[in-house]
Amino acid sequence: MRIQDVARIIEELAPLAHAEDFDNVGLLVGNPQNEVTGILVTLDTLENVVDEAIEKGRNLIVSFHPIIFMGLKRLTGANYVERAVIKAIANNIAIYSIHTALDNNQFGVNRKICEVLGIQNPEILIPKKNTLKKLTTYAPQKDAETLKQALFNSGAGNIGKYSHCSFSTEGLGSFKAEEGANPTLGEIGKTHFENEVQINVVFSFEKENQVVKALLENHPYEEVAYEIYSMDNPNSKMGMGMVGNLKEEMDVDLFLSSVKQKMNVPSIRHSQFLKKKIKKVAVLGGSGGFAIGAAKKVKADVFLTADLKYHQFFEAENQIVLADIGHFESEQFTKDLLVDYLKKKIPNFAVALSESITNPIKYL
Repeated sequence: MRIQDVARIIEELAPLAHAEDFDNVGLLVGNPQNEVTGILVTLDTLENVVDEAIEKGRNLIVSFHPIIFMGLKRLTGANYVERAVIKAIANNIAIYSIHTALDNNQFGVNRKICEVLGIQNPEILIPKKNTLKKLTTYAPQKDAETLKQALFNSGAGNIGKYSHCSFSTEGLGSFKAEEGANPTLGEIGKTHFENEVQINVVFSFEKENQVVKALLENHPYEEVAYEIYSMDNPNSKMGMGMVGNLKEEMDVDLFLSSVKQKMNVPSIRHSQFLKKKIKKVAVLGGSGGFAIGAAKKVKADVFLTADLKYHQFFEAENQIVLADIGHFESEQFTKDLLVDYLKKKIPNFAVALSESITNPIKYL
């Protein structure tokens, strides 16, 4: 198995197109054509993680956070980023990062937090915008259903919790085949009229190439007329954070104590407790201060995230309890998620969870 094959498997879970624009995801170090001797999964690719990969004979590190985030202008070993990259290159170890491509996945980082905390029926907190497109095309009535099925099979027609979604309108199409054409219907030089069906399907933006490929391969006409539009609808299957409900409401102090125990959190920074029980919980792994407004909008009782700044705690405004559980702590189970996924996809391959400690924050 080559590195590019593992990358393809990872991107089935979290396509790189789903990552935020500011991010740096995908294969950061290494030749995609190299054979993989083993995979080491980590939250951060630090120098000690590279040492562990060398010791265990694993030449591909799958890391949640990208070790190369800003552009590198030189490699002299002057800082922890350069030292890790130099050692990886010197030992022919590849580094792949997934980061916000998995953050935005409905089965990613935040779903794992909900699973650990027992939060039920979680939904995306901030659905991602400008990710849906609509295809409109026209086909003879006798071919319309076959074509629609091919489009569904390519990934089109999925809206929220529904699949095989489409809208069709019948009408009369016309065309005249000119010299050199090879028409499926009609004759050269004569205007032909055909009872056609206008087919409309929605698809996620990263599937555009495969949807168009299915259209062209399965449409009966030599020349296929189609249009693709960008849609304003938010994508309920993709976005940052999640929100759901506890099985039973809890006092806030007992809930946060439960969070400490289940998430192995040494301490929690929080806003003022409110005089009501906790039922609806919003979560966002990593730095989530930008989502406070969204958590309040959905009327969550508490918002669990990390890296909140002093003034952001004022934004609670006696409407919600804000709880900072730590960056590493909020994302730590992402490693388990990736290991479980890769072992399921490539069960006979060496995939291991890194034992190296990468949390830079210590507690007294």
